Amino acid sequence: MDNYTVIPPSDIPDEQLQALLESFVLREGTDYGDSELSLAEKLRTLTASVKKGETLVVFDVTSESFNILNKNDYRQMMHD
Repeated sequence: MDNYTVIPPSDIPDEQLQALLESFVLREGTDYGDSELSLAEKLRTLTASVKKGETLVVFDVTSESFNILNKNDYRQMMHD
């Protein structure tokens, strides 16, 4: 699985990181439970998770694209 590289958020300029996270939130329609959160609230939650290392920014070398993955999902993907 050498096709995937985890990119530390500190290596991504803030504006680009925010654009990646916003694109992910808009694309994925992430489930936040019973209450609907605003885009700004979803971005704050996701940004905090990325900065804590719970959620990873992953670059797929084959497709030359970025994805946002939960750390556990990434580990599972790497073992499959």
